[in-house]
Amino acid sequence: MKFGYVHILIIMLVGMYALPATVIGQSDKQPEDLKKIDVIEHLGEHIPLDLQFVNSAGDTVWLRDYFQDDKPVVLTLGYYQCPMLCNLVWNGLSNGLRNLDWTPGEEYRVLTVSIDPTETSELAKAKRYRYVEDFGKPIPDDGWLFLTGEEEQIGKLADAVGFQYFYVDDKEEYAHPAVIFILSPEGKISRYLYGIEYKGNDLKFGLLEASEGKIGSTLDRIILYCYHYDPNASSYVIFAGNLMRIGGGITAVLLALLLGSLWARERLKSKKQA
Repeated sequence: MKFGYVHILIIMLVGMYALPATVIGQSDKQPEDLKKIDVIEHLGEHIPLDLQFVNSAGDTVWLRDYFQDDKPVVLTLGYYQCPMLCNLVWNGLSNGLRNLDWTPGEEYRVLTVSIDPTETSELAKAKRYRYVEDFGKPIPDDGWLFLTGEEEQIGKLADAVGFQYFYVDDKEEYAHPAVIFILSPEGKISRYLYGIEYKGNDLKFGLLEASEGKIGSTLDRIILYCYHYDPNASSYVIFAGNLMRIGGGITAVLLALLLGSLWARERLKSKKQA
């Protein structure tokens, strides 16, 4: 199997994104083209919701149409005729989401936006059909959306999330990073997840975090309290301090119940003796 220039570039990039982000920023030995591909994190900032796109049915939509309820949003940027990396990212995302007991369109939604302004709604429709059909359970129409748009609108969205990519003229392909973005229901950037595989727990905790506890069960929120995102591990890890606090609280409650039970027994015993 022969690998072209863009494929080799992308493979190198995916490998680098498996490392801590600080390593990427400190390297001075990257090929010049590789330096054009990056993610500049804008955590806590809001994406512009007044951007206009076209959905897979050919209808003109506004980005704000998908941020009008309590659902957090998983955003992906790529293009539908991508020969390799985009499909790896979407496959990894689909596999990770499939492990959740939540459904796109119910507890959260997924937005996939093409970075190629020449792509059409027909291509978006074909790509959506593939992923919705393969998901394994019914997804509402607004559960996982595939959008296309004009270059200016795409550029504004990419800039807002810090997604840096470029077009390789001689290969007629885009070179871009492997990353997904988790946004709050108001469009605030809550979390960046890198790579081509996404653990179910990372997705779940990211969505819980972005929704500020508006989705999921009480147990989910308690579990999230025990975890925090570690950029060096590129994953959510146990936060010992919070875990100890919860353990201490549970111990205090159990001790109080035990002492209360003993006190009640002694009172009952004293009454009988009287």
